[in-house]
Amino acid sequence: MQCQNYGITRNLERENLNLNPLQRGGVLPAVSRQALYDYGDGYSVCDYCAGRLDEISKPNIMGFLDDLAKFINVDLVRTVHGAREGKFAIMHALCKPGDYIVVDGNAHYTTHLAAERIGLNIIEVPNSDYPEYRIRSEKYREVLENAIDDKKDIKLALLTHVDGNYGNLTPETEIGKICQDAGVPIVLNCAYSMGRLPIDAKSFNMDFVVGSGHKSMAASGPIGVLGMKEEWGEQLLIRSSRHTNKEIEMLGCTSRGAPVATLMASLPYVMERVEKWEEHLQLAQKFAAEMEKIAGVKQLGIKPTLHDLVRFETPAFHKIAQNHPRRGFFLYEELKKRKIVGIKRGQTEWFKCSIYGMTPEQVDYIVQAFHEIAQSK
Repeated sequence: MQCQNYGITRNLERENLNLNPLQRGGVLPAVSRQALYDYGDGYSVCDYCAGRLDEISKPNIMGFLDDLAKFINVDLVRTVHGAREGKFAIMHALCKPGDYIVVDGNAHYTTHLAAERIGLNIIEVPNSDYPEYRIRSEKYREVLENAIDDKKDIKLALLTHVDGNYGNLTPETEIGKICQDAGVPIVLNCAYSMGRLPIDAKSFNMDFVVGSGHKSMAASGPIGVLGMKEEWGEQLLIRSSRHTNKEIEMLGCTSRGAPVATLMASLPYVMERVEKWEEHLQLAQKFAAEMEKIAGVKQLGIKPTLHDLVRFETPAFHKIAQNHPRRGFFLYEELKKRKIVGIKRGQTEWFKCSIYGMTPEQVDYIVQAFHEIAQSK
C-alpha cells in the first residue's frame, strides 16, 4: 500500500519572520538542533537507564536537573510532558474529587481541564476586565478569604504568571505571600515566563512552579518543568508499592528522547538570554508603542506591556477588510507577501503576537509593514 504525503515539510521559521507568540520562545539554538538530530530516536536517552530517568548520568540528566533546580530556585524538579501535565500532577497529588481550588481569571484552559479531570471545584478570581484584564493581589486575597470564610476547604491555589491572551505579568510575590499566610499551597504557571524572564520560586513565595520547554525554553517538546519545595516531595513524588523505584505521579518516567535532550542542550543558552530580559522587554514595549501610532490600533492588557506577548485591538484593519476582495484574509496575505507570518488567517478585529528574539532591525521592518498595510484601501 502506498502511503500519502502528510505535508510535514516546514520552512516557516527559516524563510519568514514568525510573530506567533506560541512559538517565539521555543526557537531552538544550533546546539539544540544538533541534539535533536542525535537524540531523535524514541528512547534514545535511556541507553544507560537503571530505572529512573532523573538518575541517568549519560547523558547527564541528573546533573541537568540539579542545574535546572538552581536556575528557578526550587528544591526538587522533574521534567514532565508540558506545563499542563505538571499542573495535573500537583492537583492529583494534593486534591481529591469535590475539593476546591482558587485560580485567576486569566488562567490557561489547561488549568481548567486538569481540575475537571480530577473533579475539582474552581473558584475564580476575576480580572479587571477591558482594557487591562489585570489580576490584582487585593482581589485574589478577597476571593480566597471569602472562600475560607464560607467554610470551603481550599486545597490549592494557582496563579498564571503571564497569561497567553494579554501577556499580563501578575504580582506573583504578593499573591504568593497571601496564599502562604492563609496556609494554602500555591502553583505558579510559568508557561510564558520560565526561560524568558527570571524565575525565583522561593522569593515568589511559591510552593510549586510549572514551565513549558517548547513555549519558552527553546526545546523541541512537548516537555515541561515541575519544581517544588522539598516539603511537597514526599506527597508528589511518592513511589509505587509494586515498582519501588518509580514515582507514581510521573507514571514512572516522563520525557524521553528529543524533548529532554533539546531542553538540556538549550539550558545554558536559556540562562544567558534570561539575563537579557530587560532588553527583550524594552524592544517589546517599543514595538507596542509604534503599533499604536496606527490610527485604530490599541494595545490591550497592562501598559506599558511587561511581556513580549502583546494583544492588539485592530478595528483599522477590520475596516479595510470589509471592503477588500479577500475580506478577512487580506491582512494575513499582505503580511505573507512581506515574509511575515504568525497572524491567523481571517483575523482582523484583533490579534496577539510576539517579536521575542528578533533584532531591532527586524522589528522596525515589521512595524513598517503594518503601517504600510494600514494605509492600503
